[in-house]
Amino acid sequence: MQKFLPISKKDLQERGIEQLDFVYVCGDAYVDHPSFGAAIICRLLELHGYSVGIIAQPDWKDDNSINILGEPRLGFFVSAGNMDSMVNHYSVSKHRRDFDNYSPGGKIGLRPDYATVVYCNLIRHTYKNKPIIIGGIEASLRRLGHYDYWSNKVRRSILLDSGADIISYGMGEHSVIEIADCLASGMDVKDITYIPGTVFKTRDKYFIEDGIILPTFEEIKSDKAAYAKSFYTQYVNTDPFTAKKLVETYDGAMFVVQNPPQKPLSRQEMDDIYGIEYMRTYHPIYEKDGGIPAIKEVKFSLISNRGCFGGCNFCALTFHQGRIIQSRSHDSIINEAKLISEDPDFKGYIHDVGGPTANFRNPSCKKQMTKGVCMNKQCLFPTKCQNLEVDHKDYVALLTKLRKLPKVKKVFVRSGVRFDYVMYDKDDTFLRDLCKYHVSGQLKVAPEHISNNVLSYLGKPDISVYNDFCKKYEKINKELGLKQYLVPYLMSSHPGSTLDDAIALAEYLRDHHLSPEQVQDFYPTPSTISTTMYYTEIDPRDMKPVYVCKNPHEKAMQRALIQYKRPENYDLVKEALMKAGREDLIGFGEECLIPPRKIKGRDFKKSDSKKNSPKKNDSRQKDNKKSNSINNNHARGKNSSKQNKPNERTKNKRKR
Repeated sequence: MQKFLPISKKDLQERGIEQLDFVYVCGDAYVDHPSFGAAIICRLLELHGYSVGIIAQPDWKDDNSINILGEPRLGFFVSAGNMDSMVNHYSVSKHRRDFDNYSPGGKIGLRPDYATVVYCNLIRHTYKNKPIIIGGIEASLRRLGHYDYWSNKVRRSILLDSGADIISYGMGEHSVIEIADCLASGMDVKDITYIPGTVFKTRDKYFIEDGIILPTFEEIKSDKAAYAKSFYTQYVNTDPFTAKKLVETYDGAMFVVQNPPQKPLSRQEMDDIYGIEYMRTYHPIYEKDGGIPAIKEVKFSLISNRGCFGGCNFCALTFHQGRIIQSRSHDSIINEAKLISEDPDFKGYIHDVGGPTANFRNPSCKKQMTKGVCMNKQCLFPTKCQNLEVDHKDYVALLTKLRKLPKVKKVFVRSGVRFDYVMYDKDDTFLRDLCKYHVSGQLKVAPEHISNNVLSYLGKPDISVYNDFCKKYEKINKELGLKQYLVPYLMSSHPGSTLDDAIALAEYLRDHHLSPEQVQDFYPTPSTISTTMYYTEIDPRDMKPVYVCKNPHEKAMQRALIQYKRPENYDLVKEALMKAGREDLIGFGEECLIPPRKIKGRDFKKSDSKKNSPKKNDSRQKDNKKSNSINNNHARGKNSSKQNKPNERTKNKRKR
């Protein structure tokens, strides 16, 4: 019978383990579910014959907290958890959050800021020479010199700040097992320099001879143009088939070397990983605290794929999971669906079948599996690549099979759906099935903005594509006799967005009778093109200047314009309109955003039609409020104006 992995000396005694091979230190509470990176890596190590114990959320102020399982034979694995610890802790306004989805009862403060660095230093206090391998989203996106929004400075590679020996970046299944096998064979950790998907440090110039030499750390720290050039070189070297070794120099003597990424998993490998027998819940020690909130979002969801060729500039998926789609077989997913349907808490609803992008099940073109993705060309931006293969048949077939399972009442699709990819499909079967079977009142999509100026910096398609999608969605729902609505995700203050762009967005909302309940403010997370724009005020793709809204007051105005009807936003909206010379939008006419004076206790446009408002169908809205995007989206560079906890789009989806 499967058990949780050891978390105490008592567990070791019960299993007859005198010394563990590896200890995994994690910033999240211990949840043994395949949506949690720690669970996959630890179970995979166990499957390959290694004994592994977990120290979840150790007290970083107490050296003894790292010793509760004793000294491991081979080394430590360290991860901050499913989210970067700084995104987990702070809103975009840098205010401390008061809720942590990955901690018992949602309690905040059970992990430190910059958790990976702190945990490694804690280990080094006691185990001076024991190998330390770091991974997860935090280490992966900070693997070379990077801009850190919270300290507002360029930080060194996390490999140097942590004192770790190796970074396993990306998803890590291949590289972690190779590292473990090397250590088990007696190899010194300093000699493990050749494994794809890893970063190591060295003073030996031999290792840099066949690599691309990036600008030095000193250069990127002092010169923003050098930073932009360095980042873009990294960005175009994220493909496992075409990427070159990258070298970043520190103080003229220390080299941080990034090997090319690991190859994508085969379908059989994906099936094997998700077919491991997990406990599929949190450790029972957390019951007394109310459990781990994050499990609610994923317990009855199915991971269908990895990777994303969408190429949004604010998203770090290119750096972490890559652009090549990897997917599981139908049999693997259906077997998991049958398994979760036997859970006593299962009510007949599968909450999601997806991944970073739900409707990507195959690589964008066949050449990617042997030649890799294009280095300087995107699949969907600025327009569809002529080689893009658009086909939803496989996903439609999968959803159809899941709907027919005996204990399943409804299958939702709540991962992101790329509406532009849907529009490029000449067959409307997927969109029709999506509306008929897999939406409950609302479908959330992400146009992000309506200004083509801003969309070009976002890496998103022309607004005409979204408008056409809206028409088709409305038409199909009307044919089906359904009243279902689109809920657009919109972002304020993204690099390139001016006050005029924000006003244009407000006018679009006015004309389409939309009243967004949640505002997304651009969040500069590590290792995205958008964050590079934010820091350098340069577009790294062409090295041209880009306007960046950094002034907190202007950011507040841009955000307020998206919710211009709210009385509390009146003063900011009026100031923005006057500053932009748009007094024509102040008045009582239908085209106006606000009246000339504040009207207490009332929304500004009392005549707005409610016929397109998603506030109707309240029962459906409640059904569709939760999303299972628990493991991916903090990498996508957004954050809610609500500061109590990470919203659906900052939760880290399927990361390790």
